[in-house]
Formats: sequence, structure tokens, C-alpha cells
Amino acid sequence: MRKLLKATALLLALIWALPALAGSDKYRLYVDGLACPYCAYGVEKQVGALEGVEAVDIRIDEGVVVATMAPGARLTEEQARQAVADAGFTLRKFERTTDK
Repeated sequence: MRKLLKATALLLALIWALPALAGSDKYRLYVDGLACPYCAYGVEKQVGALEGVEAVDIRIDEGVVVATMAPGARLTEEQARQAVADAGFTLRKFERTTDK
């Protein structure tokens, strides 16, 4: 009986940990006009303030912003478009990436 309880507890712990083990979703935001560190800071500030965003990586040379989400959090295109617009730029393309 004791082994069964331990096994059940372990199974439940693993089930609850699955979202964390699966990794966080990442989104690529292709931003028109992203040309300098000052521009990048404005976009980083707006995107980073969105609910569920854990990290923001700016790739100025590519015009790409990568938003890493907390486990279970999602980013919609509308949220991304508004955040980029609030920074004074235009979102050209939005995609969920498989990069982990």
C-alpha cells in the first residue's frame, strides 16, 4: 500500500510538472523600422510589459523581436501588434516558433 501511495504521488508530481518540462512558447515578431538600440529599447519595454512575457530578445540586424513566454502563457497577434504600435513601429509578421 505504501509503495502504491508513493507511486501515485510521483505520478501526480510528474503530471503537474509537464508544462514546465515542455518549455516555454516563443514568438517571433518581425518589426519594420527596427534599426538602432534606442528603437530596440522601446519595443523591448512594450513587449516585455505584456502579461506572461518572461524574456525579450531583440535582433536589430534582422528586425526581429523574440518573446519568450512563461509556461502556459500565450501571446496573440493582436497583443503583439498593439505593443509594437505603442512603441511607434509596425508589426510586419507574427509567428510562433518551435525554437526551445
